[in-house]
Amino acid sequence: MNAVAVDARWQIRPMHPSDIPRVAAIDQAAYEFPWTAGIFDDCLRVGYSSWVAVSLAGRIDGYAMMSMAAGEGHILNVCVDPLMQRAGCGRQLVAHLLEIAATAELSIVYLEVRPTNAAALALYQQFGFSEIGRRPNYYPAADGREDAVMLAWEPTA
Repeated sequence: MNAVAVDARWQIRPMHPSDIPRVAAIDQAAYEFPWTAGIFDDCLRVGYSSWVAVSLAGRIDGYAMMSMAAGEGHILNVCVDPLMQRAGCGRQLVAHLLEIAATAELSIVYLEVRPTNAAALALYQQFGFSEIGRRPNYYPAADGREDAVMLAWEPTA
């Protein structure tokens, strides 16, 4: 993994079912087309690697979810409360997921991101993600659909 400094303003801990209302509220505040509480519940139920970033004040400021199977990972979502964006929380969550991927000896980690999300694209590139393709009409958008940029990260030896 490319070395990217993270700070300790957030403790990353496993997501619990009791966290779902706060996590869903963050998602709703951050996205025009948020996930439902049921989707988060399903992700926990099937055992996805699900984490929350808890501030020193005890508030959940962000979350991250990744599926892992057959030696590969897929980052499903990384989301930070809009009031806390660009403060380092997302960076710490991504670093945590990639540490898990490296520890699990995953050969590759994939994700999709909106091409209009320049901040997220820059963050993933700082971690060494590379564009590997596009998924046409992947995301719902106010004016129809938006493509997804497909990114991949491979751990270094």
